[in-house]
Amino acid sequence: MRWESAYVGLGSNLDDPRGQIRWAVAKLKQRPDIRSLSCSGIYVSAPMGPQDQPDYLNAVCGLLTSLTAADLLGVLHEQEEQRGRQRNERWGPRTLDLDLLVYGRERSDCDKLMLPHPGVHERSFVLYPLAEIAPTLEIPGRGRVSQLAAACGRQGLKRYADAGDNNT
Repeated sequence: MRWESAYVGLGSNLDDPRGQIRWAVAKLKQRPDIRSLSCSGIYVSAPMGPQDQPDYLNAVCGLLTSLTAADLLGVLHEQEEQRGRQRNERWGPRTLDLDLLVYGRERSDCDKLMLPHPGVHERSFVLYPLAEIAPTLEIPGRGRVSQLAAACGRQGLKRYADAGDNNT
């Protein structure tokens, strides 16, 4: 069995966002095909899309998985659905948003699976949590996380007040 490193972005701005993120992390930890889960603290960011919605809470988890990238993405989508995720509006409010950011050195540009995740290299709400757990990670075709985060700037990103531990 081959184990591959992967990084998952977690976000929520509805129905107890902190609880949504914690639930997702707990579900990932329970899977036998996922190991070595490490998570960043939680960050608060303004919504990317329509501004008439609550701020988002965001975090990133790093893991080892025996799943393929497509299968891992399927697991993430199942978890979103279990929490009532609606895909009605692009960048609209959501109970849970789980994005496969990076899967090893894999690159993919098909409709169902884009790797690395588009925009990962320019979003502070992804780069700063990712830099917490993997500052030297090279995002395929984009560069080192720590350098990308520094170039991006915080863009209003704040650390969530009570996210003192690395277990989200």
